[in-house]
Amino acid sequence: MYRFLLSRQWVILTLVGLVLIPVMIKLGFWQLHRHEHRVAQNALIADNLAARPVPVTELTAPGRTLPRHDMWRTVTATGTYDTAHEVVVRQRTAADEQSIGYYVLTPLALADGRDVLVNRGWISAGNDLTAFPDIPAAPRGKVTVTGRIMADETTAASGIKDTKGLPPRQVMLINSENMAKRLARPVLGGYIEQTGPGRAGGRPELVPEPDHDSIGPHMAYAIQWWLFAAAVPVGWIILVRRERRDRAQAAEVPGEPADGATDGATDGTADDATHGTADGTEDADGPVARTAAATD
Repeated sequence: MYRFLLSRQWVILTLVGLVLIPVMIKLGFWQLHRHEHRVAQNALIADNLAARPVPVTELTAPGRTLPRHDMWRTVTATGTYDTAHEVVVRQRTAADEQSIGYYVLTPLALADGRDVLVNRGWISAGNDLTAFPDIPAAPRGKVTVTGRIMADETTAASGIKDTKGLPPRQVMLINSENMAKRLARPVLGGYIEQTGPGRAGGRPELVPEPDHDSIGPHMAYAIQWWLFAAAVPVGWIILVRRERRDRAQAAEVPGEPADGATDGATDGTADDATHGTADGTEDADGPVARTAAATD
């Protein structure tokens, strides 16, 4: 009844289904892990943004990689801006996530002789990407900056290629080690994403705080993959039952004409036999009658 399952076509179909089921289940768990990571990150960002501000020197030091659990903490730093070594970071988007421009990155010289990098915000790129843009002047004298502490950017973490041969005072990544080589003095690991004080005229445009409310579609994707995995055996059973039904119907079709032909042959034989007997009787009687008539 189910011997057709041993055919080449059905063996291949069954093997494909057996491979797809664990793959889809694994993809579902992958999306689930991404969902859990997003939820945990949202909680971390919210907690760190709400934490009390601390001096930047409490969380980082020259050459130190900022731990993930300290990212987005609010820090303060007091010093003097070194505008002579100010650079811009290329290919950065504004708060609308559409306009392309620069981040303004300015070293802040601390009283202890170390520097910390401050991302002062976003400005439009303008028309000439080879020239250093017109940057709103940084405050003069001693200032106290407030902002979110962020880890150094790397190509591996950000996906941004550290392109060489850029125009003067333009960089692709915000990286304290690279800036320390330019300054020839120690620079604290990571950088400050400035949130205050505000700017007259809103330039540079301060970087908005990261989104920590949306959880993305990962959970929905996980459920979809698991539903697909469950649909594979259900679909296989439906196909098997349909194939069995079609084969059973195909086996019954040749029997119908055979039954009709048998009935027809039986009826025809009976009719011919009856008719032949009648004719034979008549023929037999006919010659006898003619012979009798000839004798007479």
